[in-house]
Amino acid sequence: MMEEPDHLDGEYFVHRGVMDELRRDEVARKRTCSTRPPLGERVKDSLRCSVPRLKRTVLSCVPVLSWLPQYSIRENAIGDLISGCSIGIMHLPQGMAYALLASLRPVYGLYTSLYPVLVYFFFGTSRHISIGEKESVRGSGCEYARQNGTFAVISIMVGGVVERLAPDSHFQNQNGTNGTGGVDIDALDAYRVQVACTLSVLTGIFQVLLGLVRFGFVVTYLSEPLICGYTTGSACHVSISQLKYIFGVTPARFTGPLSLIYTVVDICRLLPQTKVPELVISLVALAVLIVVKEVNACYRQKLPLPIPIELIVIIVATIITHFCGLTDKYSIDVVGEIPSGLQAPHVPDVHLFSKMIGDAFAIAIVGYAITISLGKTFALKYGYKVDSNQELVAIGLCNSVGGFFQCYSVTASLSRSLVQESTGGKTQVAGVISSIIVLITVLKIGSLFEDLPKAVLSTVVFVNLKGMFKQFLDVPLLWKTNKIDLLVWLVTFICTILLNLDLGLAVSVGFSMLTVIFRTQLPRYSILGQVPGTDLYLDTDTYEEAKEIPGIKIFRSSATIYYTNAELYLEALQEKSGIEIGKLLTAKKKRDAKQKRKQEKEKKKAKNEAKKQRNVGSHLSSGKLSKEKINPWKELNERKLSAEVKAQSQGNGVVLNLTEPSPNSAIKGHVNWTYQHDTAMSDSDSDIGCHGDDSITSMSHKGDVEKGRGCESGTHSIILDISTTSFVDTVTVKTLKNIFRDFREVDVDIYLAGCQACVMEQLEKTGFFSETISKSRLFVTIHDAVLHILKKTGQTDYILDMSCSTKM
Repeated sequence: MMEEPDHLDGEYFVHRGVMDELRRDEVARKRTCSTRPPLGERVKDSLRCSVPRLKRTVLSCVPVLSWLPQYSIRENAIGDLISGCSIGIMHLPQGMAYALLASLRPVYGLYTSLYPVLVYFFFGTSRHISIGEKESVRGSGCEYARQNGTFAVISIMVGGVVERLAPDSHFQNQNGTNGTGGVDIDALDAYRVQVACTLSVLTGIFQVLLGLVRFGFVVTYLSEPLICGYTTGSACHVSISQLKYIFGVTPARFTGPLSLIYTVVDICRLLPQTKVPELVISLVALAVLIVVKEVNACYRQKLPLPIPIELIVIIVATIITHFCGLTDKYSIDVVGEIPSGLQAPHVPDVHLFSKMIGDAFAIAIVGYAITISLGKTFALKYGYKVDSNQELVAIGLCNSVGGFFQCYSVTASLSRSLVQESTGGKTQVAGVISSIIVLITVLKIGSLFEDLPKAVLSTVVFVNLKGMFKQFLDVPLLWKTNKIDLLVWLVTFICTILLNLDLGLAVSVGFSMLTVIFRTQLPRYSILGQVPGTDLYLDTDTYEEAKEIPGIKIFRSSATIYYTNAELYLEALQEKSGIEIGKLLTAKKKRDAKQKRKQEKEKKKAKNEAKKQRNVGSHLSSGKLSKEKINPWKELNERKLSAEVKAQSQGNGVVLNLTEPSPNSAIKGHVNWTYQHDTAMSDSDSDIGCHGDDSITSMSHKGDVEKGRGCESGTHSIILDISTTSFVDTVTVKTLKNIFRDFREVDVDIYLAGCQACVMEQLEKTGFFSETISKSRLFVTIHDAVLHILKKTGQTDYILDMSCSTKM
């Protein structure tokens, strides 16, 4: 191909011949063998061990060894120190608050803010995300308009499993006198911690295994509308679960589908029993938190550090409750005993694995989705790379190791990650500093928060839900932009509300996958037309200037052709082209049968005439007719029979029947031309087109001759644009073969255009090409196929009209 630039900018001229697949392979010099090493060589290479290879493996598995030796104290130390202190301060209130969501004592939230952060320091690849109590983030955008809207998705998922496997009813203290009693709080809390830690270990095992088998791409099946709908539905679960602390009531615990609805109904039933002091504390704390957080949001560019209002509120609330004796006077529910020091590691109960395997897998996927989406957002902003598979291993190790130290499942925290970024944190050293602050709290000052009202911790959770509820604004936006994504959002939200977090997620993912299948199963089919003076072929329904070429239909599907839409593809092709194969083949069979009956009738009539002539010859001896007049009829009859036998033996479908008149009539000739369709294609025809180019059809009762091409619509060629097809399966190959065969039966040529190299290889492997379907039927572009057809059909005037210069 030669390209000659024009003198004018923005234009070019391309001069080359029409190029089919064979010509393209010749010009582009298609490789006869793959450049990829054989499987055996790749296996051997993967098993080879060398010092550089070992070093790369160790550095990839333990990323801290690659960046910590290059750590610049001058550039990073101050920012990491300030950021670490800010994050540590945030860990204290949030850790205790989100532990309540997991149905655990607040101290276990502090443990969860300590151990996993240290593990991620060694194995994580993101420099800015903060690991700890579970908060959510939008799927892939992490829009800064909603940075303050985060909540503990996984905490509520953990809490659901804990309450299902360790309900209050299993730990009732029976009174020997009347058979009644309260709940054994110590035994209940101990077993719930065991369930939560076991769940964390199993979740981590799933994540590590998925990371080792390079399964990081699994998160791509969680689309942004799905995650937004899921997190919004989870926000409703979180808010409902905290109402009992705000109103001071004790509703019954419900599990399974519709449990959220039952809980709301029960809380409404208990509203007359509301503890007014706890409601007042909650409203005051809620108002202060909302106002100060809005100030932080409005002046975040001017404030060196965000005001730690959450920590201030819990300190002030603890002091007031302790010195005013609110616990004794009004029976306010407080955090209770917070043991000082660290707990010894415990082995999880493996017998619980079978009861929580589904929940663990769901938590593993959701937690990883939150972590990787947030990590990739910061990596893109600051120009470094995050390894998705290593992140999966890192978060898995955080959960597995943390489970042995009485931590529940963790993921990245959006609010703390944003604070870490905004306060100058540049590496995971900031996480280590925050862990030191949490460690000091656990060892020395944790017991000071024993009089902290649980209602205040609930308000901390509530305020952090604001951004998630703002995601309801996605509904009108999606209605305008993409209704399929809106449907995914709504179905996910409703399933999460009605079916709970685990089952709701499974149903939502299944529905999201179905939308992809339906989109490919029901694509848009279109007939393309040429834009005059160009080599552009566009949808005639969309572009007014796109005009169809007479006698040629160009058909395109917007999706890959495969087994779910192959039959629909054939139906759409017949509808768009106006060629109904079934009716045409039926009409052709009836026409052939009628012609056959006429031939048999003519043959029978000829035999009768011959027999009659023989009878006439037997009477010639009486002298009525002379011998000279008889012999010409015998000779003519013999010629007729010879011509008929010869025509039938050649198989050209043309039969010449001459009928003899009666002696009393004048001599008349009756000629019958019939067309017999030939289903075979010669080698030369297969290279250039369909066999019906020179077919002749003549009606016996008219004796006229006309060309037997195409169908009633005038279409003689169809070009299938398969440029959107990325793969073919056996059903696709069979469908394409049937299209070639059926349309050939009605004298319509089929051509393919825009076939990708990978699709071409698959067609070759499946035996698509044969004597009747050769590679010369495949063209590089639609324009090449059109030029070939026009030249073949002799439409030279139209070819001249298509010579053009294409403007960029």
